[in-house]
Amino acid sequence: MRLNRILLSTALVVVALVIQVSVLSRLHLPGAVPDLLLLTVLGLAMVYGHVGGALVGFGAGLLADLAPPADHAAGRYALVLCVIGYLAGLIKPGTGQVKSATGPMAVVVAAAVGSTLLYAGVGALVGDTAARHVGLGGLLLTAAVYDLLLAPFVVPGIMWLARRAENDPLADSGSAAAGKSDISSGWLSAGTGLSIGGRRGTLGGLKAKARTRTARVGRIKGVKRL
Repeated sequence: MRLNRILLSTALVVVALVIQVSVLSRLHLPGAVPDLLLLTVLGLAMVYGHVGGALVGFGAGLLADLAPPADHAAGRYALVLCVIGYLAGLIKPGTGQVKSATGPMAVVVAAAVGSTLLYAGVGALVGDTAARHVGLGGLLLTAAVYDLLLAPFVVPGIMWLARRAENDPLADSGSAAAGKSDISSGWLSAGTGLSIGGRRGTLGGLKAKARTRTARVGRIKGVKRL
């Protein structure tokens, strides 16, 4: 991943995790907790693609696994968000821009249900049966509803920030440096009539034109130029 992607993803993931731990988890809503971290991963994955989405998801999940008050095995949520980020990145359009809100909203519902099922499945493998006591059906329904209500306020903004960072001139510093000589040549051509690339002639050609012009002036004035 490029540096601008890493910086933006890190900042967004940290902010989302802080809000989720300090605000959303303390609302004591029935059923599941609104998953702001999942929505952040989805927004980035639908711009960065499946590889970027998997990397962002793994990093975000691992951070959530280690952040207090986590009460599950480290790496469990990292695996879940890595898979979700990869799958969400597969629907990335060629331009990185989504024309309709229907697709992202469907992805949010599928991700909310899929992440809950995958989290419960991994928990069952490691001996965590908390989902059975809470009620898996209620968790699936509330997770989908909460994330769907929160998504319009989160996912479009995340995608806009990601696309803006992709179009940042600093991200294309390599190509800008490669084209710097061409830009400079264009400025010189516009100001002096010289073309470094050979469009209007070389410096020697300009000197030859100057000598010809001087010789013509000399003939007109009757002065011999050697």
